[in-house]
Amino acid sequence: MGFIQYETDGFVGILTIDRPKALNALNSEVLADLDAAIDAIDLDAVRALIITGSGDKSFVAGADIGEMSTLTKAQGEEFGKKGNDVFRKLETLPIPVIAAVNGFALGGGCELSLSCDIRICSENAVFGQPETGLGITPGFGGTQRLARTIGVGMAKQLIYTAKNIKADEAYRIGLVNNVYPVEQLMDEAKKLASTIAANAPISVRASKKAINDGLQVDIDKAIEIEEKLFGSCFESEDQIEGMANFLRKKDDPAKVKHVAFKNA
Repeated sequence: MGFIQYETDGFVGILTIDRPKALNALNSEVLADLDAAIDAIDLDAVRALIITGSGDKSFVAGADIGEMSTLTKAQGEEFGKKGNDVFRKLETLPIPVIAAVNGFALGGGCELSLSCDIRICSENAVFGQPETGLGITPGFGGTQRLARTIGVGMAKQLIYTAKNIKADEAYRIGLVNNVYPVEQLMDEAKKLASTIAANAPISVRASKKAINDGLQVDIDKAIEIEEKLFGSCFESEDQIEGMANFLRKKDDPAKVKHVAFKNA
């Protein structure tokens, strides 16, 4: 995994795309490394994942235009599938994924961030889907996830115009949850991930699945998905101890104790 750096900090995994000379652009090798890195995450030890880019200029500047410029029609479709398969694997990873966007997130970079559960960014972040200015469409899920995240009208405007937006505009339209100074971004990402990791893993994972799966079906089927996942949490050690601790606190605050939730 030459283009991916991975480390853990407690229950938090940190995955860094490390191709700074190309502003962390995604080529076939980077996608293969990212795919392998996702597969290698120990889900018994990690409760939340942060994805970021190497350096302070770029999260991921996009897919590698040098590689794409010579592709045939069939090869273009194959390259799109390669990216989509990796991003879908990330999107359906059982644990929550936070994109810490530190600079350019254009094309494939914006699409990578969209495959994450939560996006936060630095003040110098720039987002965009510039593909129509290059004679192509977004190919790594941008036409689908962007509309689901910020609404159809705004997504169409960004894609059709191929214009970039800065961090404050990304926050205004709901593309990112928060904007931080560059030097604070990773600390804030770790703080957020640690807060998530402190909760019961079985319920966090079930909540992610309920949200993601429920958005793909009508409300009646979505409620059924929620009911089953809600029920699946009961009789677990985390549910029993978590509720017992709440009742202790209600009865006598002095009896409350720290709940060390088990991993799912």
